[in-house]
Amino acid sequence: MDDATVEVRAAGRSDAVMLHLIAAATFPLACVGTAQEDIQQHIDEHLTVERFREYAADPDRRLLVVEVSGTPAGYAMVDLARTTNVDVLALVSTPNTVELVTFYLLAGRHGSGLAGRLLSAALDEARQSGAESMWLGVANENSRANSFYDQNGFERRGIKTFMVGSAALTDLIRERRL
Repeated sequence: MDDATVEVRAAGRSDAVMLHLIAAATFPLACVGTAQEDIQQHIDEHLTVERFREYAADPDRRLLVVEVSGTPAGYAMVDLARTTNVDVLALVSTPNTVELVTFYLLAGRHGSGLAGRLLSAALDEARQSGAESMWLGVANENSRANSFYDQNGFERRGIKTFMVGSAALTDLIRERRL
């Protein structure tokens, strides 16, 4: 990436196909040990082109894409609406918190430093919204992601169940004060 141009930009409705393709390629990486049919069901329900168009039109959501020399390498989605999930609220330090809903890089870009750039932009969105913290759920078994979040100040707060198709996964709830 020495001569490459890295840009993190807001994604819009016209990026829906690209976001779906990245999601379909990266979501399975986060679901260690989950059956392929459950992963596919989640993609088909939550990560479709139409759903990304809806997410992009939602005034409470921010979609960010990181590109290297104009080629998409990953994306993040921040939900700026304050959470009403009572299980999460019981774990985090403040009700004035926003969720980092999704955060994925294509496998070939892991370890490239792009995740830090994308995370910085997501945290900026949260700060600009007036939130006091950002929370996320990450699969307990996803050691690479958990290491990244440890290094970036997201503290472990507890666990909750996250459904992927018919599979109940254990997610670590993590929070970072802003």
